[in-house]
Amino acid sequence: MSKLLSSMGRSENLSPFGLSSKPARDPLQSDDHFRKVLDDLPAAIYVTDANGRITYFNEAAATLWGYRPQLGKSEWCGSWKLYWPDGTPLPPGESPMAMALKEKRPVRGMEAVAERPDGTRVPFISHPTPLYSRTGKLLGAVNMLVDITDRKLAETFAQRIASIVESSDDAIISKDLNGTILSWNDSAGRLFGYTAQEMIGKPITILIPPERLEEEPGIISRIVRGEQVNHYETIRRRKDGSLVNISLTVSPIKDANGKIIGASKIARDITNRKRAEEQKNLLLLEMKHRIKNTLATVQALATQTMRSASAEERATFLSRLQSLANAHDLLVLEQWNRALLKDVVQGALDAFQEKHRERFLIEGPNQVWLDSDKSLAVAMAVHELATNAVKYGALSNLSGRIMIAWEVHGDPTRVKLHWKERGGPPVKPPEHRGFGSRLLSHALGGEPPRMDFDPRGLECVLDVVL
Repeated sequence: MSKLLSSMGRSENLSPFGLSSKPARDPLQSDDHFRKVLDDLPAAIYVTDANGRITYFNEAAATLWGYRPQLGKSEWCGSWKLYWPDGTPLPPGESPMAMALKEKRPVRGMEAVAERPDGTRVPFISHPTPLYSRTGKLLGAVNMLVDITDRKLAETFAQRIASIVESSDDAIISKDLNGTILSWNDSAGRLFGYTAQEMIGKPITILIPPERLEEEPGIISRIVRGEQVNHYETIRRRKDGSLVNISLTVSPIKDANGKIIGASKIARDITNRKRAEEQKNLLLLEMKHRIKNTLATVQALATQTMRSASAEERATFLSRLQSLANAHDLLVLEQWNRALLKDVVQGALDAFQEKHRERFLIEGPNQVWLDSDKSLAVAMAVHELATNAVKYGALSNLSGRIMIAWEVHGDPTRVKLHWKERGGPPVKPPEHRGFGSRLLSHALGGEPPRMDFDPRGLECVLDVVL
């Protein structure tokens, strides 16, 4: 193997492996054989003489060090530089190999860090063992270095995750597939009132009110299928028996082979949000009530004021008020800030569908939302088109039909609403612009409406900015 091997054999008639240096009949019992074994091992192994000079190292050791030390001159360890695990420099004379030779005993499991010439640092565990002759003379030592880079990375990652879990404001709990709690952070204790000692090893159902116990099997079945449960709002029970509104996120936990072995739960207290939502809903309902009262007052005033107007004019005005009220109702249902275009169109046509329900064809993508201003404007515009159809267009006879469709093309901030009448009396352009025309031109904020007075029926395209 090296000068050490030959000198050990000559002086003590013994190799560092305890084999006689005399010729052996069995070729396996030779230093050359054991040198080849060490050369082929994936573990980093090197040998020193009694003074700590390196006399042999295999390729795995050279790879770990990133460096090939000079045999017979380099001492104690072949790495470019050495450090303790905390990053402080480790003098080679105080390394595990030096300790084993100086104290003449095996040193097991000491950690150190080797720095390669390129600056890369490799954490390792050292296992130096002194070698003695048959007479007990110290001949040197053999050392095996175990690269623990992956283990250190895993430990660091686990420590970071543990720190995140412990410092989180959200309750984080892990459990197995039987629902037994495996971990419990401090925030879980603050939220539910139980300590980790009280909960680890206990069933998660302790936290679930009796009337909600059926939720747990459903959650577990989704986890087993590899699904994640996101922002599931529910109610759980604290130690003192009080109930708390929470939002749950549940994710599968997998072992090293990818097998699902449990679940992690993140629970967030949404009590304040729920209380704020309830207060907001109360305010919206109060606002709805007051708007309806205001519109009713306007309606009463208009009825009194318009006594001299024709019945048709009064009916038209009151119908416009009702369409406006319907649009406000939709906005209240959607927290006052938006409404679905589909619902706005349906609401604007409510007054006409009792008599003409089968004569409307309405289609378009469902998830098209309008803000509050556009919702009111579109409702009024559709109502005016329908009013015009009753007077002059497709709804003024018994055979006409109206097709209403919308589409979003290219620009997601705009939608085109198509109104198409067929089967009514022949159409001709109006002689003057009325209220409806002015409303269609100015209320929607997009391009001016395209009005096509086709003799077969009116066609109108409204460009709505979302």
